[in-house]
Amino acid sequence: MSQQYPSRIRYEYEQDPETRLQYTHGVWGGINPQGEIEISFYLESDKMPPYSERIIAPDGSFGHEIAPYNDEERTITRHIHSRVVMNYHTARAMLEWLEDKVAALEAEEDGGAPLSFDESGFQHQ
Repeated sequence: MSQQYPSRIRYEYEQDPETRLQYTHGVWGGINPQGEIEISFYLESDKMPPYSERIIAPDGSFGHEIAPYNDEERTITRHIHSRVVMNYHTARAMLEWLEDKVAALEAEEDGGAPLSFDESGFQHQ
């Protein structure tokens, strides 16, 4: 008995209502004990001081604000906002997808064809 395959597969996209746009400055991660890749995306910013104080003048007006800082050390906070776990095949597909997008950006910077997007925001080459 011969097996029938469909002539095409359609992928329809649904966005979770909890989805938020996240900006990232970098990633941290590695391979977990199950052989999957774990990626933590982070945003960097100067660490907030533990407190700040305002000087109050004798007439009750506010003076400048002061906070305890160490002039010899700067602390940067890496706020991890997203974690992603993926298997090898997904990581390979993501790598190829990302290489395609970077190549398109480089081609545009070099005076190549401009990027084009459809009404849903997806890039076309």
